[in-house]
Amino acid sequence: MAYSCWCWFPIYFIASITLGVIAITSAIHSNSKNTPQEIPSQTHKLSSNATEALKNSGFILMADLLHNSPPFYLPPKNSTFFAIKDSAIKNTSLPLWFLKSLLRYHTFTTKLTMEELLNKSQGDCITTLFREKNASLTKIETLQKRVEINNVLISNPDLFLGEEFNIHGVLGPFTSLQREVLQGGSDFIRSPNCRLFKNNNSTYDFNNVIEWNKVVQLLSSKGYSSFSIALHSVIEGIQKDSMSFSSATIFAPPDVNLLNYPSSVLDRFVRFHILPQKLTYRELSSFPVRTLLKTLVLNDDLEIDGVLEFMSGVVVNGIEIVKPDMVVSEKFVIHGISRAFKIAEITA
Repeated sequence: MAYSCWCWFPIYFIASITLGVIAITSAIHSNSKNTPQEIPSQTHKLSSNATEALKNSGFILMADLLHNSPPFYLPPKNSTFFAIKDSAIKNTSLPLWFLKSLLRYHTFTTKLTMEELLNKSQGDCITTLFREKNASLTKIETLQKRVEINNVLISNPDLFLGEEFNIHGVLGPFTSLQREVLQGGSDFIRSPNCRLFKNNNSTYDFNNVIEWNKVVQLLSSKGYSSFSIALHSVIEGIQKDSMSFSSATIFAPPDVNLLNYPSSVLDRFVRFHILPQKLTYRELSSFPVRTLLKTLVLNDDLEIDGVLEFMSGVVVNGIEIVKPDMVVSEKFVIHGISRAFKIAEITA
């Protein structure tokens, strides 16, 4: 009798596991009634290749949620799913409605590879499956092949590319998991500002906004790292004010040491080296001597000195342009200058 009891043990064990899965699934369906929108019906299954790719890259929890039968969640056809690293959510206690909504917010309604994401513009927003709310491409570094969504890095690009949908791995969730955020109920996710936004009763399109983060990166890559750091430190104010103009000219000085100056002085210094219009070297050289150039500092202009006999390039405020048209884009131009323009608070 003892022997026969032990023979039945595996069957009892399997039956218990099956009943447990059924109970969990029922609970999930019951809790999902609290979500504002039902998940679209699925007509496909997660392939074993996708499951293995997730597990091999450390996304065990995501693989389990997508591979259960029936699955807790499965991205629809022609979508892009961003799997969250286990370390970012394994120690959190999330209600089922929140977890399902979280996964939907990590699903783009279009199928995108990493290369396609890199070809988009920084600041672009893409619609997600969660109540058609947006997620923002907050950083795109084409050369380094890095993309951040809502300031979260894509750590495992092209983790799985399938016929039904694509999967990329991300370091963390696109939204906060703090308890106070969950108190907002089903509307816990706030869409970032995208594409069109309003300022002073006027509407602007991100396509017409200067990509200042790109300017920072280009300055650094061209050897003007100190000015790049200075611009980055005051970039929020520059971005806000640049809503009133659609192009710019940047005069980049080499090796400026501004770390010991207060932020207000640093901000004024950077603004004094930026014009709210795009002027190429040819355009600058065509201006008459003593032409004033409006800067981002109110009532503080630069002055064209022209081409002096003892200098080979155009001179502005006594400083020579040594690297004209160093970077020229549709919305901005960067000129390298021999040294920084002088302002009252700083002796260059």
